[in-house]
Amino acid sequence: MKLLAIRLSAFGDVIHTIPAVVALRDIGHEIVWVVERPYRDLVALVARVDTISVSMKEWGRAFVARRGEMFAARAAMRGFDAAIDFQGLIKSASLAWVSRAPLRYGFGRAAIREGAAGVFLNRRVDVDQTRHVVEQNLELAQAVDAHAQMPRVDFSHYADDPSGKLRDLGGRIVLLPGAGRADKQWSKFPQLAKAIGAEALVAWGPGERALAESIGADVAPQTSLRELAWLLQHAKLVIGSDTGPLHLAAALGTPVVGIYGPTNPLRNGPYGQLGRVAESWSTTKSVDTINVEDVVRKL
Repeated sequence: MKLLAIRLSAFGDVIHTIPAVVALRDIGHEIVWVVERPYRDLVALVARVDTISVSMKEWGRAFVARRGEMFAARAAMRGFDAAIDFQGLIKSASLAWVSRAPLRYGFGRAAIREGAAGVFLNRRVDVDQTRHVVEQNLELAQAVDAHAQMPRVDFSHYADDPSGKLRDLGGRIVLLPGAGRADKQWSKFPQLAKAIGAEALVAWGPGERALAESIGADVAPQTSLRELAWLLQHAKLVIGSDTGPLHLAAALGTPVVGIYGPTNPLRNGPYGQLGRVAESWSTTKSVDTINVEDVVRKL
C-alpha cells in the first residue's frame, strides 16, 4: 500500500512515532510522512522514508505569500491508498482529509486529542491507553497492517557534529533544564548541578540560554538539533523532564533519568528506561515536589 503518515510535531512526539512508521516500512509499504520542517531531517535519516514538509503556523500567518508552498504540499499528499493521523488534532486529521485517501486512520474517541478531529477520519482505532505512547502508535499502525511489529530503530544516523565544536564535551552528565511547558520545568537543577559537580554540563535550546546559565554549571554552546543529538549520544548520562531531548537521548541508548510531574511516565516516560524516573505523577503531579535526593538516588 501507498501510505501517508501524518505527525507534524513536536520533537519528542515525532521520535515516539518513528517506530510505528518503520514497522510499516519494514513490511513493504511505501510511506511518505507529512512533518513540520524542523523535524524533516530526523524523519528522513532515522525512519528512512520520504517527507512532505509543512509550516502550518507560518502558512496561517502569511497565507497569500506562502500559498505556493501550501498548494505544492497539498498536491504531494494526493494519490495515497490510506492516510494515518498519528497526532489526533484537527490540523493533522484535516490533512488526511485533504489527501483524499479512501482510508483515513486515526485514534478512537478515548485517545484522540481533539474530538472534532474525528470527523475527518473514517477508520477510528481504539488503543490501550495504559500502554506507552510508542506502543499506542504501533497499535494504530497494526490497524493498517496486522503484520507490523515493533522494530529496532537506529537513531545514531541523526547525530552529527560537523564542526567538531562538541568534541571535548563527551562523557559529561548532561542536564536539560528546559521544557516545552512551564509546569514540566524542575526548579531544582541548580542544587542538582552542585551535587553532581564538575561533570555537569547544561544543554539548551531556543529561548533557554538564560535558564541554562542560571544553573551554575558549564553551559554547552548553541547547537542545532543534530548537534544536540551528538552531544546526547556521547553523554555519560542525561537528566531532564518530559521533553524532546530526553526522549532523543533514550532513543540513542544513552542512560537517562527523567523528572516527571504533570505527565504520566508510564505513557510518556523515556521509552526503554521507564524505571529510571523520579516522579510525582502518582502523588502531587507537581514537578517541584520532587527533591534533589529523589533524583540523586536514580543516579
